[in-house]
Amino acid sequence: MANSGLSNQLAVSLQSPAMPQPKYYNFAVDLLERSLAGGRAGKVAYIDPDRQLTYGELHDLACRSARLLCSLGIRREERIAMIMLDTVDWPCIFLGAVMAGIIPVPLNTSLTNDTYTYALADSRAKVVVVSASLLDAIQPVLTDLTDLESIIITGGAAPKGNIDFAQAVRAESSQFDCARTHPDEPAFWLYSSGSTGPPKGVKHVHSSPLETAKLYGANVLGMREDDVCLSAAKLFFAYGLGNALFFPLAAGATAVLNPSRPSPQLMFHFLKTYQPTLFFGVPTLYAAMLGDPGLVNEFGSPRLRLCVSAGEALPEHLGHKWKQRFGVDILDGVGSTELLHIFLSNSPGDVVYGTSGKAVPGYELRLVDEKNVTLGPGEIGELLVRAPSSAEGYWNQRRKTQATFEGEWSRTGDKFTRDAEGRYRYCGRADDMFKVSGQWVSPAEVESALISNNDVLEAAVIPAMDADKLIKPKAFVVVKPTADRDAIEDRLKAQVKAHLEPWKYPRWIQIVDALPKTATGKIQRFKLRECEPSTTPGVEPD
Repeated sequence: MANSGLSNQLAVSLQSPAMPQPKYYNFAVDLLERSLAGGRAGKVAYIDPDRQLTYGELHDLACRSARLLCSLGIRREERIAMIMLDTVDWPCIFLGAVMAGIIPVPLNTSLTNDTYTYALADSRAKVVVVSASLLDAIQPVLTDLTDLESIIITGGAAPKGNIDFAQAVRAESSQFDCARTHPDEPAFWLYSSGSTGPPKGVKHVHSSPLETAKLYGANVLGMREDDVCLSAAKLFFAYGLGNALFFPLAAGATAVLNPSRPSPQLMFHFLKTYQPTLFFGVPTLYAAMLGDPGLVNEFGSPRLRLCVSAGEALPEHLGHKWKQRFGVDILDGVGSTELLHIFLSNSPGDVVYGTSGKAVPGYELRLVDEKNVTLGPGEIGELLVRAPSSAEGYWNQRRKTQATFEGEWSRTGDKFTRDAEGRYRYCGRADDMFKVSGQWVSPAEVESALISNNDVLEAAVIPAMDADKLIKPKAFVVVKPTADRDAIEDRLKAQVKAHLEPWKYPRWIQIVDALPKTATGKIQRFKLRECEPSTTPGVEPD
């Protein structure tokens, strides 16, 4: 058993914010032992296509994983990198590292070798834990890392010189006294997507996971012991980490893990096979599931009670289509790696599609202009958040830390408007907004109008110069193979004009095969801007 004395105090203090902060606290111990204390040792905690683990088995393997890492000479506050598919091994290693006071650093499994090299060198990881099926692709990266001491292989045979996780962890004892960590001590890092530069190591402390589980998982989703959670977003994302680890473990629920790419076909298979009650996706996936011609007769889980969307704004028409098709609402929300999970969201019984909802109780929001003056309803401004789950800062990036974390407030880099009821509407990234004829244009708003056309799969809008060097909107769209490309440009322009103010319609529409995206799937408009010539001739008159 792990030392349970580190978990008792904060479990109480999270319920009563006025209570003093405990001297010691380890969130992994808290998550694991609250279910054992609640008599759930035999209840299934995790399911993947090949295995499942009960809460008792999860606790056992996490303790063994902690002992394995310590036996390799990894000390408190040193880092281990995780380049792993979502299987039941993932939470065992992550939680085991946290129990030992070692910092797990999950990395996206689809990064380029250059990005892996950067993140592994930047984090100075002593150990890299790799899924066997990913090893060949990243092997070239692992040869020149001066801080790397050991490679652990999961989910398959380990080549000579590497450690086979399944064998090594069985040889360890399940008795482990966890590190006496502090609530404000960094517990894990998550690397940001790096949409405007190299990824940044975001340092999160021990007290934050249970805050997100309480404020969003329990208070918004109403997550409970009999829930089954299916997250298309992977565990290496902040969004997925909450969906499939913090929230279900805090509630004593069950999480289903998918090690493969979340295609529409596979997601429908998982929905039917595992009958989840909660499904967490992203707008692109919801659109693909609704639009796949081979799945017109598919039906999801009859037990499904709520769906959640984050990562980018959910277009209004997608929410309505999903509700009509499946009878279940999608709660669109906004979160960030820096704030760990969703802080702004629609909620059950209070869904307004096309908006991001209201502040999650426990988070404080405000909109400010370029001079940091707080704005009122109807005005466009950058969103600032005061959050109990805010990161400590960025690793080795002091200036960026100072620019983002301003005392108790964090800058999101996103622009919104707020109505009189406190409901927010997403306008785009602060560096994506631009003015046409002196009026603000939100790329997200124009893109939503374009995507509402049945022939459009994706859209991105940027500013472009006309022959008079005046800024006008330009759209890049990905269309269905069946679309009539000869006529679609005029139809899309007319559609935007019919729904938005006249200065917002795209003067040029360029059909492309794909849009540039980050590893997290967010559109990189700045790459489209970089390729744009200084002038674009042939502009239509307003």
